[in-house]
Amino acid sequence: MKKSKRILALIGVVLLALLYLSTLVFALLGKKFIHWLMAAVGATLLLPVLIWAYGFIARMIKGREE
Repeated sequence: MKKSKRILALIGVVLLALLYLSTLVFALLGKKFIHWLMAAVGATLLLPVLIWAYGFIARMIKGREE
């Protein structure tokens, strides 16, 4: 179980780093890419929330099974 958690955490870190990088790139490219910029900012905010919610629900389900 620990190994899978580490792999998922690493995937989350890589995704967040790519989102931060894409946000920077779209911000530097200008008005032509404003919709892509807003999508990248939204995903940057939403991804950590979804990861937290997944972990919270997994702990709740695991607690009920025991």
